Amino acid sequence: MCLDKPVRRIAIVGTGVIGASWAAEFLARGFDVIATDPAPNAEANLRKYIDSAWPALAAMGLSPKGSRDRLSFTVDMKKAVSDADLVQENGPERPDFKIKLFADIDAATPTDSIIASSSSGITMSVMIPLLGVVGGAKTSPEAVQRAIVFYASIGKKPIHLRKEVVGHVANRLQAAIYREVVNLIHLGVLDVADADTAVCWGPGLRWGVMGPNMLFHLGGGSGGIQHFMEHLSGPVATWWKDLGSFTEWPLETKQTIIDGVLKEAGGRTVDQLAEMRDEVLLGLLRLRVKHAEVPTAAKAS
Repeated sequence: MCLDKPVRRIAIVGTGVIGASWAAEFLARGFDVIATDPAPNAEANLRKYIDSAWPALAAMGLSPKGSRDRLSFTVDMKKAVSDADLVQENGPERPDFKIKLFADIDAATPTDSIIASSSSGITMSVMIPLLGVVGGAKTSPEAVQRAIVFYASIGKKPIHLRKEVVGHVANRLQAAIYREVVNLIHLGVLDVADADTAVCWGPGLRWGVMGPNMLFHLGGGSGGIQHFMEHLSGPVATWWKDLGSFTEWPLETKQTIIDGVLKEAGGRTVDQLAEMRDEVLLGLLRLRVKHAEVPTAAKAS
């Protein structure tokens, strides 16, 4: 596979929230995007989503060629992918459907193009940069590397999953943390609002700057992560033993959380809360760009 083939034309297969998010992101980065979806009103809904996402993308910084005018639409999937340098597939999360769709895409796509399949239990926001890249059993290392290089080039933060795991990584980590949040609510240690406050004003603030491994490196003082492992890993392991280990929701806790969340929302609509979240996220992302990490090449030198 040619790792140097430029990506200029991108096909979006499936234009639900995930597909529409990708379309908006690629347009903002200056690519030609052709989208396809057989659903009624798919094109109108896609353009409406892109219009609503555009102010946030503009606030983060559009590429010089970024434009909504670079979007085209067709209901003919084979036509959409026939000249694509990259295909971003976003079909329903049903294995039988995905297998058939992927085979059809593969048959109609140029042999040297990237075919990427979006898979997520939670819909994506155009402002979340993290992207997990995992190859299939027959995916070449070159194809994985090419995908990583491409997504990094458009401002994403791709991570390489060496193995396939349920929930991938971000959703899996989120689920693990949320299980303990639910456990603390179930045990009566915290109510819903205090549990949210504990996460977003505690570790959540630090996690927005550095990951847990680097933070424990700092927590080890002058001895760094070595000191942490020698002297502090034991207490952490003790906490692990006391964490909730249930695999089903505790009885009545669902309703407790529903009631608590509605009380915490204080009458604000989902759209109002999302607008507030996005405003804060934009500010955080601007700070992250300002204090960007040292490039890998510089680290190695």
